Amino acid sequence: MRRLLLLAATLIISCNIASAQSSQPYAGLEHRPIKALSQQQIDDLRAGRGMGLALAAELNGYPGPSHVLELGDRLELTADQRIQVQRLFDAMKQEAVSLGNKLVEQETELDRLFSTRVATSESLRATLVAISETQALLRESHLKYHLSTTAVLDPSQKQRYAELRVTNALMAPKDTSTVTKRNHRNADSTMRPRISAVSEYLSV
Repeated sequence: MRRLLLLAATLIISCNIASAQSSQPYAGLEHRPIKALSQQQIDDLRAGRGMGLALAAELNGYPGPSHVLELGDRLELTADQRIQVQRLFDAMKQEAVSLGNKLVEQETELDRLFSTRVATSESLRATLVAISETQALLRESHLKYHLSTTAVLDPSQKQRYAELRVTNALMAPKDTSTVTKRNHRNADSTMRPRISAVSEYLSV
């Protein structure tokens, strides 16, 4: 009986803690340098990482230069193909880093408008327009190189790539790392939806 009471008490405490956490989804975020971006997102943007921005291409059969280079031997890329794909990757990286840094600066400005209590309807709109344009360019900088990379591969290589990607997905550990989960969650919950939110705001 005592064990049952102890178990019940433990469950109640656990539920209360979970409830408290869920009722305070922004707890701790006020300490971020940029409230709308996690440190991981800032690092990813500055490093030109994909952040899931090219999933529309990747998951519909348009491989990106990074993964093609990783699978180069198994795809039996020719020397010329490797050179072409490497150039595409370098160009994509350069664009993404530049745009990522620009977006971080713009998000910093948006945060400043509110932290210093100087935000107005006009300044908010102007800042959001700038952010939405940079976000669109950043996403394009990843997607367009998936198009270019796909054009470099022959049909058999494209088919082989699709097979390898499926195999790699099946063989990947079910319990992925916290960082990977966070990257996907951040990309899904913060970056892409905000483009739609900005568009809706600007259309009002």
